[in-house]
Amino acid sequence: MEKLMIGTKTGRYPIFVGRGLLTKADELIKDVYSACYIVTDSHVAPMYLNKLEQTLRNRKVFHYIVEAGEQSKNLSEYHRIITDMLEKKLDRNAGVIALGGGVVGDLAGFVAATYLRGVAFLQMPTTLLAHDSSVGGKVGIDHALGKNLIGAFYPPAAVIYDTATLETLPFRELQSGFAELIKHSLISSPDFYQELKEAIPGRSELTPASAGAFLIRGISVKAGIVELDEHESGPRQFLNFGHTLGHALEKELGFGVLTHGEGVAVGSLFALKLSEAYYGCSLPVKDITDWYTELGLPTKVPCGPTADGLIEQMKYDKKNRNGHYHFVLLKSIGKPETKPVPEKLVRETLLSFMND
Repeated sequence: MEKLMIGTKTGRYPIFVGRGLLTKADELIKDVYSACYIVTDSHVAPMYLNKLEQTLRNRKVFHYIVEAGEQSKNLSEYHRIITDMLEKKLDRNAGVIALGGGVVGDLAGFVAATYLRGVAFLQMPTTLLAHDSSVGGKVGIDHALGKNLIGAFYPPAAVIYDTATLETLPFRELQSGFAELIKHSLISSPDFYQELKEAIPGRSELTPASAGAFLIRGISVKAGIVELDEHESGPRQFLNFGHTLGHALEKELGFGVLTHGEGVAVGSLFALKLSEAYYGCSLPVKDITDWYTELGLPTKVPCGPTADGLIEQMKYDKKNRNGHYHFVLLKSIGKPETKPVPEKLVRETLLSFMND
């Protein structure tokens, strides 16, 4: 087991990473909660819910299972969970546990942040993608007009990451999570980027073990940025590289059609193209496009969304200020900046990107 500590202005919390940690959850949870309320989904519950409940058998435990997928991250599901907790008369000493991927973590975290004005929250991620979403305390739900438009900054009391859960991931989810690892390398270090590319050049090399070997590296990138900027007023925006178009694609296609990582993959290629147009520089867009192709990740905007629709949807991006688009751009690998970009340049680059 490895342990990292994240320290911000609002407090400190541990991240435990290792194999078999679900069976050690009770000893890792130091606080004595009046009850543990587990939120999980229909894919994860059959595999891990009973194991976790057995681990916590000396505590009062309840659970709630949502349908797996982004479509569950909505106001209606949030309301049902809050109602269930109220009906069970859980008090402010209860702890909410998110057992699952990013959707479960975001939803359960927002429940914890708002139930009785805030109760303890623990992240127990079961996907590679959640190495990003489980760290940093951004929680929330989707709105009909866009992704993650309702939410809060609410750090967990702890993150307990059992790497054995990666072995049960569908390959598409492994690809999705790996896209976020690639994003971390692009915004942080040319060396990290090259190491990932050389270690996992294609589908056949992408396994839970090979990706898991870089888990701590990816978490450390996220943790270091969060410690500098907990509330996304500066450097934390760099973590949104590829997300502006990525989130717009998820919304325009219908939540759940495209995985988050697939959206980030396409969005990051667009952000690289936009960076070249903005700075007048040359970036390894072709190399990264070829790598994504070898990994089986999408490299183009899927059929369906229009340029006008995506331009309009990107206006809901939370980085935007004073009616202007703000994008995370790369001057070079490892050198991100958040810049206001004229709509004309966004539109021209998007049209070119969609027609390549």
